[in-house]
Amino acid sequence: MSVEQNFSRWTQQIAKEFSLVLKNVDAVADLLEEGATIPFISRYRKEMTGSMDEVMIANVRDRIEQLRELDKRKEAVITSIEKQGKLTPELLSAIAKSETLSEVEDLYLPYKPKRKTRATAAKEKGLEPLAERIFSQEKINLTELAASFIDAEKGVTTQDEALDGARDIIAEWVSENQETRKAVREIFWKQGVAESRVLKGKEEEGQKFKDYFEWKEPIGKVPSHRMLAMRRGEKEGILMLDIFPAEEAAIDSIEKQYIRTENASTEQIRLAIKDSYKRLIRPSLETEVRIESKMKADDEAIKVFCTNMKELLLAAPLGQKNVLALDPGFRSGCKLVCLDRQGKLLFNTNIYPHEPQRETAKSRGIVKDLCEKFDIEAIAIGNGTASRETEAFVKSIGLPNKILVVMVNESGASVYSASDVAREEFPDYDVTVRGAVSIGRRLTDPLAELVKIDPKSIGVGQYQHDVDQVKLKQGLDDVVMSCVNSVGVEVNTASKELLSYVSGLNTSIAKNIVEHRNQHGPFKNRESLMKVSRLGEKVFEQAAGFLRIHEAENPLDRSAVHPESYSIVEKMAKDLGCSVKDLMSSAELRKQLDLKNYITEKVGLPTLTDILSELEKPGRDPRETFEVFSFTDGVNEIKDLKIGMKLPGIVTNVTAFGAFVDIGVHQDGLVHISHLSDNFVKDPNLVVSVQQKVEVTVTEVDIARKRIGLSMKTDPFSEAPAPTQQKARPAGKRRDDKPQPKEVSMEEKLAMLMNKFKK
Repeated sequence: MSVEQNFSRWTQQIAKEFSLVLKNVDAVADLLEEGATIPFISRYRKEMTGSMDEVMIANVRDRIEQLRELDKRKEAVITSIEKQGKLTPELLSAIAKSETLSEVEDLYLPYKPKRKTRATAAKEKGLEPLAERIFSQEKINLTELAASFIDAEKGVTTQDEALDGARDIIAEWVSENQETRKAVREIFWKQGVAESRVLKGKEEEGQKFKDYFEWKEPIGKVPSHRMLAMRRGEKEGILMLDIFPAEEAAIDSIEKQYIRTENASTEQIRLAIKDSYKRLIRPSLETEVRIESKMKADDEAIKVFCTNMKELLLAAPLGQKNVLALDPGFRSGCKLVCLDRQGKLLFNTNIYPHEPQRETAKSRGIVKDLCEKFDIEAIAIGNGTASRETEAFVKSIGLPNKILVVMVNESGASVYSASDVAREEFPDYDVTVRGAVSIGRRLTDPLAELVKIDPKSIGVGQYQHDVDQVKLKQGLDDVVMSCVNSVGVEVNTASKELLSYVSGLNTSIAKNIVEHRNQHGPFKNRESLMKVSRLGEKVFEQAAGFLRIHEAENPLDRSAVHPESYSIVEKMAKDLGCSVKDLMSSAELRKQLDLKNYITEKVGLPTLTDILSELEKPGRDPRETFEVFSFTDGVNEIKDLKIGMKLPGIVTNVTAFGAFVDIGVHQDGLVHISHLSDNFVKDPNLVVSVQQKVEVTVTEVDIARKRIGLSMKTDPFSEAPAPTQQKARPAGKRRDDKPQPKEVSMEEKLAMLMNKFKK
């Protein structure tokens, strides 16, 4: 089958699966095959795709790849069976029509080259005819028939040996039957249970897996984080994990397929079925289900990671400001750097405001002098060790109110400081200076700085090292590219790391852009990008709309309007008798436009609507406006926490089981999914997102284990079901119509909770 035929078949199947219009799926497939990126297709080819968003385009891309791999496997299986001379038209048709890899493998199983099995050994002894007679369930004299197959030369010396061999052959037939495997597979998923238990003698060593020492849960309901946790415990030699349904149910379903009567052969078939299930089918399908359940857990974990990463990358930027950044520390002091509005390093030093040096007065003087000298507009403080103490020190200096003091999440800053990127950027400075610079730049533009760090080092995922690393990289690359292109990139100031994520560009072309900029000065317009080495027409088409030149003479070069649409805007301006600049600055002029007058065969209302929106706010940043956040004064360490405290916090990570929140005590607290809202929620991402500012109540403090329990519920100490989960009932009455117990005060609730913890 030709590539075109494959594509046609794939797109038809995808259109059906996702309920999409076929011509739109065909267009996406063609554009992807031509090298177009997802951001470009989503933004600038809406007429062709039916305005598909990036998520759906990525789904189409991934499904095409899955179908391509499925077809490759089909071809390999067909070739193998054909070489054996066993390929029939019916088998060929069945393989061709298979929609999943499992179906293909089930069909291939009887023909798959295998090591010598008990069944093949029995066949070599001439026992296949006996197996066929028994399997037919005819009325036979089993004793006489079995005796007739005794042959000492072939290794069959007794009737029992003959029957054993026949059952081995039947067991293999049953295990290789497609319908049998399909039925049992369904039972595995519907009735199968994932059961973990601790290995003997590993109780002390495996305390972090204590929750799974005796755990049992339906396989179809195991959430991603629990599946990955159990598998990690198994990998580390702490847990034993089994996945299978009740044996009786599985065997019963197989017997219903084969047992048609009751006679001498029936018991032999039953014995063969039981052996087939326990020895062949169950181990095979358990492996398959383990793999598939792991893939599902990976997909869910990667989805959570990518959602969190997107929120982090699109965190509100402070914007171009002169920044003094501090990487806090006690004994080693605080590394201090001053950056200009473009993020250029101007000065660095160390101050020692804390124990043991306690050079507080000297440190105050240094910070005050530097703020005046470099016209500092904001101070960024890393949220690591000594962060709250450093924040208190800075606030005690008496700096002008116009200077913002902001705590910055420094996750991954140490990774950046030791990276090749940082060494190339600051070859003459050590890791402490680079780390402080990264903290300062994260305040002014989180996206531009975070793209320099491996996303896996930023700490917003769950079990990130346990999931499929290829899928994880693909997912994170998609997210970073989406965020970079949705914001847009100023081509005359962007780093090559940021440029490399622009649609159509790569590391090599991004480097060429920076080198061209350094040699020839700033780009004056988008068209001049064509002078960059290896940046040809195709790359320009993909990248131009996402690159901004804020000092360009043509105002459209500052916007997200693609150069291919400049002529449309120019015609709009001409029709109104004004300049493009006038059109962009006047809402009254834009109101006079009738977009229908500019529709062509290639350009429709979706693109024209985007153009008009962009003319209104050229180069607009989709990120939220920056807001200063402060933790509660006096709550600096875990020992300062008291149950019942209400504190402001910032969400640092969202997982399938809840959200982690930084409350300024150097240890994030966990808001369990059951405490994210007064009402039941299934997906934490529907309630909170990374970088969101929230108010939480402290519900648990375990200093020894460094665990903090938090709640976002109105009444976190109530054990009653959420209001929306209860049916309305008369006031003062319970479900059983008994009088309501008296109201419990907050003090009594706290006392009850403390007693519970002590127990």
